[in-house]
Amino acid sequence: MGKFEIKKAKNGEYTFNLLAANGQPVLSASETYASLDSAKNGCASVAKNANVHVEDQTVEGGETLTNPKYELYQDKAGEYRFRLKARNGENIGRSEGYKAKASALNGIESIGKNAPDAPVVVVEE
Repeated sequence: MGKFEIKKAKNGEYTFNLLAANGQPVLSASETYASLDSAKNGCASVAKNANVHVEDQTVEGGETLTNPKYELYQDKAGEYRFRLKARNGENIGRSEGYKAKASALNGIESIGKNAPDAPVVVVEE
């Protein structure tokens, strides 16, 4: 089972990562949070929206979906990335870059499996 890890940044704000069962990060917070409670709310939002549709922006003429959704896209370097958007349109999480589109889609699938029941762990450094 995966888990959310919340860490306090040097500036005193908080950020989180969703780690898959193998310990690899599959989603990072799209922003930093002023408080621990706000970061926990961010994790809860990811868990709530983990199993939504994917808007594939790499396909010309692809369907535009309503939020909540994943947006799959290619960055300037040609890597595949995705972001998770909440119902209100806010970005709540983002991925790392993947060389293959299938790998990015596997990352989205991993979030759907891991996030809904993932415990939240606060990492003290």
